[in-house]
Amino acid sequence: MQNFMKLNNSVLFHANLVLGCAILLISCKTKEEKIFPKQEKITSSVYASGIIKSKEQYQVYPAVGGIIKEILVNEGDEIQEGQAIARISDQSQQLNVDNVKAQASFYSLEENKEKISQANNEVELAKSKLNNEESLLKRQKILWNDGIGSKNDLDSRELSFKNASTQYNASKLKLNDLEKQLKFQSDQSKRSAAISSSMVGDYTIKSEVAGRLYRMTKKKGEMVNALSSIATIGNATSFIIELEIDEFDISKIKVGQKVLITMDSYKGEVFEAIIDKVFPLMNEKSRSFTAESHFTKQPSNLYPNLSAEANIIIQIKEKALTIPRNFLVDNNYVITGKNTRKKVVTGLMDYEKVEIIKGLSASEEIIKPQE
Repeated sequence: MQNFMKLNNSVLFHANLVLGCAILLISCKTKEEKIFPKQEKITSSVYASGIIKSKEQYQVYPAVGGIIKEILVNEGDEIQEGQAIARISDQSQQLNVDNVKAQASFYSLEENKEKISQANNEVELAKSKLNNEESLLKRQKILWNDGIGSKNDLDSRELSFKNASTQYNASKLKLNDLEKQLKFQSDQSKRSAAISSSMVGDYTIKSEVAGRLYRMTKKKGEMVNALSSIATIGNATSFIIELEIDEFDISKIKVGQKVLITMDSYKGEVFEAIIDKVFPLMNEKSRSFTAESHFTKQPSNLYPNLSAEANIIIQIKEKALTIPRNFLVDNNYVITGKNTRKKVVTGLMDYEKVEIIKGLSASEEIIKPQE
């Protein structure tokens, strides 16, 4: 019997202990959290995701297609503007250049001077014949006027003169056409040779900027074309931050605004930047706009395509009446000490607090709403 009573007392003790803990927890949970508004600095900002890019960074595309014959630089090398980085096999193009040059030589005026000389001789011969026929015609006319000779002789002489005149004009026209044709063919073949020669330069791929070769995507012996990038080149020391800004926030962004940058590669550090450019065209897929900014003090080591997060500073107030954002009810109300809702007008807002412009003073206590 005594053992039974001891067991009941033990059970009762533990039950009371559990009940007491539960009451204590409930009372702690329902304890109201109260604060007074504070006068402090508040900063309004817009969040943006970003990526680090080398200044003047671009993808290198060959002007012509073919097989890579030689790669002249290594990844990480610093290169100069106009420096050759790779060569594409140009054997067929060289043959084409030789062929066009041969055509240019064939049609040159120098190579065809014999044809021009022969045409000139034909003109001179036709002119002599014309002069002779003109002289004979004049003589025949004199004889006819003196009553010597027949009308048939005169007509025959006039016909011979006309034929000689026609032949002379035809020979001059032939010479003129020959000179025009040779000049046209010569000029055309020279232009073709110049174009073909200039295209040989396209088989040597050169850097458009002074900087660093960050990546070579093709190897010797691989086929390339004008649609495939073969390398990434950019400035070796200067970098920019490319930011993606939501369309709802873009109207707040202006050139010259300060940006606070954080990066996974520099944990715990914050870097300042300035907005340089806001691109006006929205990306329809992401519904975002792109902006570029530069570091005011650049980190010591940076690489293209590092990820970054940014807060673009929109406005700063050094003295503002603020409350924590979680004390705000339905965006426009607070709960005062008498558990009554009071309407307020809000201003700047960051991730933790909100400015109260109207409806609340620093001496009024407010209560955190129950979740």
